[in-house]
Amino acid sequence: MKNIDSASHLRGESIYLDDVPTLNGTLYAVAFDSPIAHGILTKIDVSEAEILRGVVRVLTAKNIVGENQIGGIIPDEPLLADHDVHFCGMPIALVVAETEAIAREAVKKIKVEITPLPIVTDPREAAANGQLIIPKKHFSLGDTEGSFKNCKYIVEGIAESGGQEHLYIETQGAYAIPTEQGGLKIYSSTQGPTAVQRAVSRVTGLPMHQIEVDVTRLGGGFGGKEDQANMWAGLVGMAAQVLKRPVKYSLNRMEDMRMTGKRHPYSSDFKLGLDENLKIQVYEVTFFQNAGAAADLSPAVLERTLFHATNTYFIPNVEATAYSCRTNLPPNTAFRGFGGPQGMFVIEAAIAKAAAMIGVDPSVIQQKNLLKTGDEFPFGQIAASEAVACWTAADARFDFQKMKNAAVDFNKTSKYLKRGVAIMPICFGISFTKTAMNQARALVHIYTDGSVSVSTGAVEMGQGVNTKIMQVTAKTLGIDAKNVKIHSTNTFRIANTSPSAASATADLNGKATLMACENLIKRLKKVAALELKLTSVVGISFKNDAVFLKGKKTELTWEHLISAAYLQRVSLSEHAHYATPSVHFDWTTAKGHPFAYHVFGTAITTVTVDCLRGIYEIDSVKVVHDAGNSMNELIDKGQLEGGIAQGIGWMTMEEVVYDKTGKLRSNALSTYKIPDIYSVPKEIDVHFLEHAGDNLAIFNSKAVGEPPLMYGIGAFFAIQNALQAYTATSARFETSPTLNPDFNAPMTAEKVLLQLMG
Repeated sequence: MKNIDSASHLRGESIYLDDVPTLNGTLYAVAFDSPIAHGILTKIDVSEAEILRGVVRVLTAKNIVGENQIGGIIPDEPLLADHDVHFCGMPIALVVAETEAIAREAVKKIKVEITPLPIVTDPREAAANGQLIIPKKHFSLGDTEGSFKNCKYIVEGIAESGGQEHLYIETQGAYAIPTEQGGLKIYSSTQGPTAVQRAVSRVTGLPMHQIEVDVTRLGGGFGGKEDQANMWAGLVGMAAQVLKRPVKYSLNRMEDMRMTGKRHPYSSDFKLGLDENLKIQVYEVTFFQNAGAAADLSPAVLERTLFHATNTYFIPNVEATAYSCRTNLPPNTAFRGFGGPQGMFVIEAAIAKAAAMIGVDPSVIQQKNLLKTGDEFPFGQIAASEAVACWTAADARFDFQKMKNAAVDFNKTSKYLKRGVAIMPICFGISFTKTAMNQARALVHIYTDGSVSVSTGAVEMGQGVNTKIMQVTAKTLGIDAKNVKIHSTNTFRIANTSPSAASATADLNGKATLMACENLIKRLKKVAALELKLTSVVGISFKNDAVFLKGKKTELTWEHLISAAYLQRVSLSEHAHYATPSVHFDWTTAKGHPFAYHVFGTAITTVTVDCLRGIYEIDSVKVVHDAGNSMNELIDKGQLEGGIAQGIGWMTMEEVVYDKTGKLRSNALSTYKIPDIYSVPKEIDVHFLEHAGDNLAIFNSKAVGEPPLMYGIGAFFAIQNALQAYTATSARFETSPTLNPDFNAPMTAEKVLLQLMG
């Protein structure tokens, strides 16, 4: 089944926030944000802005009716600065005008006085100063101190991974409309409708039942709209409440890049110990997370880093410690992988450094330490592993040794172009690590003509979740998919939604839809039995818009069955609730079973580096991926290809740069580069692992949103391998034949040149 949105996307007919028709009298808002990263706000002068023709009002913190707070996990993030400013881009005032152009002109006329305070942008400095968002988090398994004594090889080092701009095609935005009896309707570009509802309730003082949030779809999210959409919805909600008129705010690209948080940069220390057989015996790692100026989702992101600190390897002795460090940058937030990639990069760096010291290929260490079913993760969960199966299948299909040999042969005859090959196995847990979030609801209506409408808490943002929910509905009810309509995500139809994140959206909402449809089928079978004059429902089934008995089609059609059910006053609506079974975690012991299942896979990446100019090409990424039993291979392959490209971008060219004053320097598409058609892999070859194991995914079709991003980490190490091939043959490096890896991602062309220059 093709993505149901493809045709309307192609024709420009899909409805996004900016396509929602605006009501007569709609006003337009633009935020004035702090020009410095840290200081005390002593004066706000909005007088010149307010007298500009077309300006209706300039709102500040004093105009907020409810609480000046949108922090979710921790209440540490004001909607509008009222005393301190904590980062460049922090909203201070909101101009509301008759047109967007007038509002943007008025913003330029606002003046502020801010007494500067010290600015911290480095997480290690913040940690040294005691500036932590939460107390440190810690995982422990076995005895690390004693185990190092028995190791033949021990390596230590530092790994750095940078931020990443979400760069969703549709920027942040919201549109608030006053409703009768003092309520509000909010159209929001958000992955978390209930989070927006909760935030607007907080700043307006209105109960949640007075606030309706509606989301048709997003033009991309990648985690950047899971929590950070709350700011813009809060601003327009506050303005609409005060002014009693509809208010809209859609950020331009420069605003969005300047005022929103990114993927968390990490600086990490590692120490790895191996025995004489190259089995990893012990691993110590300390993560310093750059959280930015407020908590946002940083504590949860930090936790997932710990959950993925050992990637797909079994290590019997582990000490993993993580610090969420408060700095004067925009609050960093969720991004595809949610802390997992940062943790995986460090263990891969440690293995690469150990391999260089021992004189073996990193793949030898990787393969010897792959997780097996029955192994224990540092957090207590027992693995049900496909790691070895994915590695073996990838090797059998692509012949890893042959690819390495081909690179060696190429490098022998090429002086300045060098080829590198790296293998990247992954293991990624599926579920929200906050257990309570692993729940969802679905509302299914069957109308008297036999057509079906479905509402869930899932937000469609290009990942194809609406298509999968339509598949679940059509298959379970036995009807043609063209008779199923998936409606917008709306907090009045489906309450208390978990955000569309953690790769759990299709599982949670698909399972709820499945339950609702199965409950309807139970009732409809009884109606069918009456219509067919049967004494039992045994043997009755539904498919192809008809009723079947013991596999044979009857004369009773779906439409006639529904009509009969209505006449018999049988309910044709069902609201179902699904909660993922078996998941639990206790932070007092740091042990539990936090994930419904894990996704595994293996990718082999080949690159060619121009060692004179520092530029490189990604020749190929060849993957065997554990998708369970994919219910839609077309959509899943699209997610894999996109995730791989985005992961490679994070590891190679996407460099977020803040200066020491906290100003974003990579603030436009001229200074921040993402992979384009010329820089993505020339070849992406994806194959699904063949197996029939049961899991808790919908129809056993494992989640595919986040896991493929981690394959991109392999590009970093493939480039490092190519550089090592150059230094081994270059006269300039005769005294040091092996380049000591500098684990500092992203590996931009500039960094390649710097490494080659020594």
